[in-house]
Formats: sequence, C-alpha cells, structure tokens
Amino acid sequence: MFIILGLALLSCKDESVPEVKEEIVEVVAPEQHIEFGFNLDEYIVKRDTIKSGDSFGQILERNHVGYPKIFHVAEKAKDTFDIRRLQVGKPYTLLCVKEDSLEVPKCFIYQPNLEDYVVINFQDSIHAYTSKKSITYVEKSATGVINSNISETLESQGLSPRLAYKMADEVFAWTIDFRRLQKGDRFKVVYTDKYIDDSIYAGVHKIKAAYFEHNTEPFYAFEFMTDSTKGIVDYFNEEAKNLRRAFLKAPVKFSRISSRYNLKRRIAVYGYKVKPHKGTDFAAPIGTPIMATANGTVTKSERRGGNGKYVKIRHNATYETQYLHMRKRNVKVGDFVKQGDVIGWIGMTGSTGGPHVCYRFWKNKREVDPFKQKLPEAKPISDSLKIQYLDYIEPIKYKLDNINFKPQITEEEAPEAPVIYQTNS
Repeated sequence: MFIILGLALLSCKDESVPEVKEEIVEVVAPEQHIEFGFNLDEYIVKRDTIKSGDSFGQILERNHVGYPKIFHVAEKAKDTFDIRRLQVGKPYTLLCVKEDSLEVPKCFIYQPNLEDYVVINFQDSIHAYTSKKSITYVEKSATGVINSNISETLESQGLSPRLAYKMADEVFAWTIDFRRLQKGDRFKVVYTDKYIDDSIYAGVHKIKAAYFEHNTEPFYAFEFMTDSTKGIVDYFNEEAKNLRRAFLKAPVKFSRISSRYNLKRRIAVYGYKVKPHKGTDFAAPIGTPIMATANGTVTKSERRGGNGKYVKIRHNATYETQYLHMRKRNVKVGDFVKQGDVIGWIGMTGSTGGPHVCYRFWKNKREVDPFKQKLPEAKPISDSLKIQYLDYIEPIKYKLDNINFKPQITEEEAPEAPVIYQTNS
C-alpha cells in the first residue's frame, strides 16, 4: 500500500513547480577582540590609569579582592615585576569573569609604555610575565624643498617633526648645520614608521637612507650596522666614509655653556684666589638627560664629595670623559655605552650653585679643554665590511636617486605602496 502511494506521488510531479536548488551559506565567525593575548570578548574589561596615591593593593581592594589574596598575588609576582613601580598616568586593565556579579578581577595588566605590558594573572594559579605588543614597521619615503626650515617643510606635508630631528641630530649632525639651511636646499629620505597593534602610531623608528642638497652640495647617508655584538649603527656616505665624529660637542641638548674650562679662574667666594676649573659646565633644567659623548665603557658610577653623583667613561687608551652633579645615574660600572645613550640626568648634587653638568675631558690621563682638541673622526668602516656595505647600499641608493623631488604632496599624487615589516610578541 505504502509502495503504491509512493509511486503515485512520484508520478504526480507537477512540471510547473520550480526545482529547489541547494543554497550554500557561508557562516563567518564573528571577529574576536584579541589584546594582551586574551580574547577580551570573554571578559568584562575595566580600563583605567594609575592615579596619585594608587597602589596595586588599593586598586584590587577597590575591585573586591581581599587583602590575603592581594598579598599572595604580590608575593608570587615580585620576581617578575615590582608592583611598587607603578607610575602615575600609566594605563592598566582588569579582566573580570562575565558570570561574576561582583565583577572581581582575575587578571591585572599594566602598560609602562605603548609597547610593553606586564600580566599578573590570578584566575587559576598565580603567574606573572612581561611581553610586547605586535610591532609593525612601515617603510616610507619623503621629499621636500626648504623655504624656511625643515620642520615646517615636513609639517606642511603632514609628516612628523621627529623626522627632521633625526636627520639633524642623528644623520647629518656632523656634516650640515641645520640652523643655517638655505632657501632652495632640498632632501629625500627613506625611513620607517612604527605602529603598535597595526593601528597605534608610535613615531618615526629610524632613517634608512637620506640625501640632502645643501648649498648645491650633495650629501648622502646610509644606515649600516658595523658591530652586531654591541649593536653599533652608524651612517656612512656613498663612498663608505663615516659621517659621525668620535665625540659629540656637548653631553646635553639645547643647553648653554655657563662656565668654560679655565685654569686661571678666580671666584669671589674663595677671595678671588685662583681656582682652576678643569671642566665645561652646561646649564640645563633639573631632569634633562645627560648623554655619553662617545662610545665607551663605564669605569666609575658613584657619589663622591663635590662631584656629587657622577659617571666616568673610558673611550679608548687615549680619551676619557666625566659627567658631574647628576640627580640620578642611569649606568653602572662595566656597562658599554654608545654615543648619545642617556647615562644620567641633570641635578645639583655635590658642590654646585645651580643645575648643570660639569663635563670633564681627559686626553692621555690629563684634563684638557675639549673645544681646543683636534678630535678624531669616528672609527672608519673596516676593509672587510666595506665591500659588503657598498653591495648593501646599491639598491637603496638606486631607490633614493629615483625618488622625484616634490615641494609638496598634492591630492592627485598617489603615494608609493609602503613596505611593511612586522614583529610579533
């Protein structure tokens, strides 16, 4: 009976009824919000910044974590991160389980800067670790013609003034005086911008190559690492000549000389007796960074008498430098420092009448006036590296030479596709 009915149904197929076609529906999973290695969609997320008077314990206690638990978490985390180092104004994030009506946090995340973060996770077992956000480097190029100064030229194109600073202070500091640029001077630069999590702009990372035409004279600069062990990077021209000098002119930026090296100096406080001044004083506000004027090894980092807190650096068998009256030191004995590294900050420790750094300069174990010395150029590139360097810069120079000068960028000009480099934590 059922068989006959089935056959009857099949035989009664209406030709006018459209055939049902199978429809394939693609199911797209919702995009997850991943940050700090967590899927934030799974948590109630609370974000805030460290306020004056805040402590790790107070933050957790305000969010319903009891002090026995807080103490236990702090003890477990102390080998990874000192919770007393929380800085006012820095952001933190609390992750709370959604099913918890009290919204008690299970994880504390602190960001000392845009790139680094500290995770103290106490959801199950307690563990702490430090990590970095995903970093993306985007290679770009820029050009410009000087009308007044380089900063205005870059800003008119919506580019970071930091690019001007790097060209003036890191690349061409010893070859071009950027305070005396001429109208009509022009430049081309290949550089990388830094982005965190693909979206947060973190500034100009570095300059890869640059060309500057000053008073119609061309200047090339190419970045090249000469010592991978110590991380020494210099800029060289198209003939492999180092653009840097062995010593910076001053250990402090944007400062003034308040007292020069003077072996016949007389001071009223001492009854106008001759009291030689064997250093050069650079006046600057308290907290101003003090830089090593050349590569070298720290031989002293201590506090002593009239020197106050000071650092001494041996650069080679001939030269040593010393930096006095620091508020705080940033290096210890045995550290290798590179030219421009911050070794401390301006203060008023020891015998001093105002905030400054007394910069002392030794040549063959005798204190001398650095401004009267014929200082050496930076270490030249080795013969073994020179061939490697010239091969390395060949495609970069070709790219630089083929960038057309543009006084300004117009809307009609399509920008060159950027080159992207990415690092993941």
